[in-house]
Amino acid sequence: MYGSSRQYAEQYRKVGVATAVTDADPHKLVALLLAGACERVRLAEACLARNDQARKGKAIGEACAIVGHLNGSLDHEAGGDIAGNLSALYDYVMQRLTHANLHNDATALQESLQLLSEIDAAWNAIPHDQRQPAAVGA
Repeated sequence: MYGSSRQYAEQYRKVGVATAVTDADPHKLVALLLAGACERVRLAEACLARNDQARKGKAIGEACAIVGHLNGSLDHEAGGDIAGNLSALYDYVMQRLTHANLHNDATALQESLQLLSEIDAAWNAIPHDQRQPAAVGA
């Protein structure tokens, strides 16, 4: 029996994501994680706007998990002060996301998205010839 076109689209999306991850170098993996975190914060904003508390909470939880993973993968020895500052920023974003979830605070979601977007833009602006085989900055 055939599923709906939506199910097929979801399967293709998952295959596309899996292929992107499989083919990605460490720099690209960080970029994919940052994009995923931003996507989930946008979803949380949309869910908050339509008062879908369950999906809002799930999206924020996923965003926090991604940010936590990014934070945990920082190389503080190689990254020095930059890694320390980025870690503090990730901690702050997770605090704001948690606040947004507990208090239905759209402003905290917007602030989190802005910060993650700035990190994403800076990460993607690193010239290709300066990208190391192992991700140091994120």
